[in-house]
Amino acid sequence: MIETHPYGSFVPPQAKFLILGSFTGKPEAGYDWFYSNKRNQFWSILEIVYGLKLDTKKSKQQLFTKLRIAITDIIYQCERKKGINLDADLINLVYNTSGIEKILGQNEIEKVYFTSRYVENKFRRLFKPATVGLITLPSPSPRYAAMTKEEKIRKYREAFPKLKQQ
Repeated sequence: MIETHPYGSFVPPQAKFLILGSFTGKPEAGYDWFYSNKRNQFWSILEIVYGLKLDTKKSKQQLFTKLRIAITDIIYQCERKKGINLDADLINLVYNTSGIEKILGQNEIEKVYFTSRYVENKFRRLFKPATVGLITLPSPSPRYAAMTKEEKIRKYREAFPKLKQQ
């Protein structure tokens, strides 16, 4: 079954950073935005990094607006070989090149954060940004056990922009 990405892109005004993932997980009850799978550690990592509760789509978007972080995925459309979420099982890929080109072209993006080496490798093959910093984060997937969650938190804290108090 062909799946089309349900979330598109989120780009706040004057975005300076871009988080680039692979493709959203299988639709499940409760999915409302990127990394909504309860097992995925992305939002719980950012809750600790920023000291905020990020339990709604609105709270996540508010944080990204303050930080000027855009978010999208590198895959626009695909099929799942075994019906599971592993990147290696995504086939018949249609890349989100126009969406990413639009973000890079209409914003002064300083850094692109990849949520895995898989995404970084795909990006490097499709795009050649000359002046953008490229940072590969540890995967927030619980399947990525090469690092503890505490080590992932430290890496995200070091890499992500600081939240300015208003």
